[in-house]
Amino acid sequence: MLRRLTVENVAVIEHAEIEFLPGFNVLTGETGAGKSIVIDALGAVIGERAGRELVRTGAENASVSGVFDVSAEIFAWLDGNGINTDEDDAELIIVRKINADGKSNCRVNGASVSVAQLRELGELLADIHGQNDGRALLAETAHLSYLDAYAKNTDIFTAYSGKYKVYKTAQSALSDLRNKAADREIRIEELRRQIDEISAAKLIPGEEEELLQRRELLKNSGKLTGSLESAYDALRGGGDALGLVQTASALLEKASALAPELNSVAVILETAAGEIEEAAELTRDFCGKLDFSPQEQDKIEERLSLLRRIEHRYGTVEETLLRLGRSRVELEELESWNENITALERDVQAALRELHIAAEELTKSRKSAASELEKRVAEELAQLSMPGARFVVNFDFCSEPAAKGTEDVKFLMSANAGEEPGRISKIASGGELSRIMLALKSVLPSGSSAQIFDEIDAGVSGIAAGRVAAKLKNVAAGKQVLCVTHLPQIAAVADAQFLIEKQQRDGRTFTEITPLDHSGRVRELARLIGGENVSDTTLLAAEEMLN
Repeated sequence: MLRRLTVENVAVIEHAEIEFLPGFNVLTGETGAGKSIVIDALGAVIGERAGRELVRTGAENASVSGVFDVSAEIFAWLDGNGINTDEDDAELIIVRKINADGKSNCRVNGASVSVAQLRELGELLADIHGQNDGRALLAETAHLSYLDAYAKNTDIFTAYSGKYKVYKTAQSALSDLRNKAADREIRIEELRRQIDEISAAKLIPGEEEELLQRRELLKNSGKLTGSLESAYDALRGGGDALGLVQTASALLEKASALAPELNSVAVILETAAGEIEEAAELTRDFCGKLDFSPQEQDKIEERLSLLRRIEHRYGTVEETLLRLGRSRVELEELESWNENITALERDVQAALRELHIAAEELTKSRKSAASELEKRVAEELAQLSMPGARFVVNFDFCSEPAAKGTEDVKFLMSANAGEEPGRISKIASGGELSRIMLALKSVLPSGSSAQIFDEIDAGVSGIAAGRVAAKLKNVAAGKQVLCVTHLPQIAAVADAQFLIEKQQRDGRTFTEITPLDHSGRVRELARLIGGENVSDTTLLAAEEMLN
């Protein structure tokens, strides 16, 4: 239950604090006085959209706070969202501030929460029915959701949705594979050509660099051979560097007998002789490898040309080898296409069978609920001065399963006995729409602790107004009801009444909210009955109505 609503700088309301009572609370006042602004402020508290337009002109921000009773469900929500609350504390305090730039922040019992969290909590606290809710009945796409809400078939619908997702996934995979059928043979030939070409090339990472180096040797083979031969001749041929060093080493070894300090020099020359001999052998061996032939050079050029063609078509050697692996996998898949098609067709049929089973369960639930809903709405309409009205839930079955099931649902009605039911948009007047919506709201489940009606009595008058008042009073026997109304019949049966008045001071507009005592209610009821001309007669009528 909503105990208190405090509003600061919201539109024309500078400051207002309302203490609501259990049962039936009504807000009355002249058109444009700000009654719906109170509903907007309450909507902000329970997580509905709250933009910068709510902030009073000249104010930096607007603030709305609500104090609610705490139920077991609320305790569970607070615990699940990590908000510590003493179980002995019977109050839930919500504060929402909206800045002039449109940004807002929300706090629940002092803890910061997101707007999404606040909206989730708000669904447990209050359910707001706007003055356009009756018009929502004209949107036939919403009728199925009304029926599902009455059927309480969330688990059944969730199971169906899961089966539908599996079916659509399998169907999509099959469709994709079939769409490839036209290009399948062309693609197979293309893949085979790629695989044959790349495989035949026998690519080796780093091969091109080695070939380029070898080709460079071939180009300069003459110069290189001449240099090597001259070098060898200097080491062991006519130059005989090795012989000279060996001779010098032997002479120094003899001299060291007379001058021992020359022994180290002899050792150095002996070592040098060994290294010169090794260098000569390596030079001779390398020269022996330079046995070039025109055929080898041709082969190198051919191989490099092939590698460049491969690189131009497929990328680097590494990239080409990766493509080869992928092409082999794709080719295998395409060559086993028939087997894959058969397997996917089996998957689709199996998923469709499961989906039909789930759809039958969902349809069964909806039909059972529809039968009950028709009866209960008709009973409610009879209590709202529509005794001859018929309310029908019409099923149109689809040829294929859809996301919401295998049927479309439309609400039909006849407003008078003996008439065939038709579409609500073609039959119901504005006042009848309001009463049908009230009838639906009376029978549809609501997990919230408070019901708020913003002029749901639009278009209703006379005897029907009295019936609507009785219905709202009856709803208020089970939970708190807040209602914005212009009808004296409804205001008269309230447990508490609040007057919304617009005033001007110092060139600014202010809205004030005043709880009415008995005499105040009599005067306000008289105004609702007679308008500006409040007479003794209207005052007596108001007193009688209130009593």
